[in-house]
Parts: sequence; C-alpha cells; structure tokens
Amino acid sequence: MVNDLGLVRLGTAFFRRALDQLDDAELDAPSLLSGWSRRHLVAHVGYNARAVARLVSWADTGAENPMYASPRARAEEIDFGATLAPAALRHLIEHSAIDLDVRWRDLPANRWSFVVRTAQGRQVPVAQTLWMRTREVWLHAVDLRSGAQVEQVPVPVLRRLVGDVHAAWTTRGTGTGLVLQTTDGPVPAAWGAADPGRPDSLDTVTVTGSTPDLAAWATGRMDPARWEKYLDWSGGAPRPAPHWI
Repeated sequence: MVNDLGLVRLGTAFFRRALDQLDDAELDAPSLLSGWSRRHLVAHVGYNARAVARLVSWADTGAENPMYASPRARAEEIDFGATLAPAALRHLIEHSAIDLDVRWRDLPANRWSFVVRTAQGRQVPVAQTLWMRTREVWLHAVDLRSGAQVEQVPVPVLRRLVGDVHAAWTTRGTGTGLVLQTTDGPVPAAWGAADPGRPDSLDTVTVTGSTPDLAAWATGRMDPARWEKYLDWSGGAPRPAPHWI
C-alpha cells in the first residue's frame, strides 16, 4: 500500500510539472488524445480525482457514491471544464489531487478492502483506486505534449500498464495472436503466448521491445514511424495496437 501511494504521488507531481511547462495560451492546443484539447485533458484529470475521491468516500462511509451519474454526465463535465479559465483549470488539478490524497491518507485500514464500482461497472476493492489514479496521471502527463515522455514513467508502472492493456485485449478478443515481450530489466516480462493447439496459432505475432516502447505502442502513443525501428516484429508486419480503453 505504501509503495502504491508513493507511485501515485510521484505521478501526480509528474503531471503537475508537465502542466507547468505550458503557458495559458498553450492550453488551447490539441493534446495527444484525438478530439481533446489540452484543456479537455486537464479538466478530465482534475475531475477524475474528484470521481475517485467519491469512491474512497463510499468505502469510508458505506454510502454508495458512484464516480459519475452517467457516461453522459462525465462527458458533459469534461466539456464544461474545458471552458474554465486557465487559472481555474490549474486550481482544479491542485485542489482535487490534495483532496484525494487526504481521503486516502485518512481511510481506515479496515476499509481498504471495501468493494466499490468503477465507471465501467467493475466491482473492485477501493485499494484499486490507487492504481486507477496512478495510470491516469503518469500516462496523461505524456498526453499533454509538453515534453513528458513515456520513457520517464517508472518501469513498474509501465509493466503493469502493459499487463492491463493485454488483459483488455484478451477480454474483448481484439488481441488474438498478439504476444508482447520486453527486452530490458533483470527479469524480462511477457504477455500472451502461442497455443499450438489453436488453429490460429500460426498467425501469432510477437512484438518485442523495451518496456517503454512496448507501453507506448500498446497504448497508442508511439508514432507509426517508430514501430519498425524500435520494436521487433516476429510473425507479422508492424501494425497499430488494438484499442484498449
């Protein structure tokens, strides 16, 4: 738990530094996320902290407090946030992060296993909110396009992220035949495996690279020009990763 809190706090600081690299006028420019300006992205990260805080409050009190009233309400909140003055957007990031951190800090030890429901409808112990938020802040700092790079994200975060992505592909059946393998670190990691008994096993494509490069490609954050240069493709040609979220 202590390590998880440390990673989310480091990630929050990483996002703040990335945001601080942008002046107010630059918030109007596009983010890395299709259809979203940097304003939309900042609003999303700020309101996400509030949504996660509602789950922590749910665990603390036992009174149901969902992340959002509906997917539409979430989208409307982000659109509204994108219209805020730059100072208000920056305050949203700061204050929502502090509030969430305090709620985590004050949550009794016996409430961390309390089961809450995510915006996607998954039933998870509230302890999972630490990882949910960790993923948000580290990855969206890169999406701000202010200089933060996937390579700056801690390897433990990236490996867990790649695992999440591959698991999402498996659940949806969109990553059939894709095997991911790292080349870095004292203990290389792999996700997926060819099954000789399956008729599609001959179509297996193994994508090998460093953890940052695999994470960048798997999450759709690698320029296509880099696919062949930084990743090894065994069994197939370079291609975009399936959608995962």
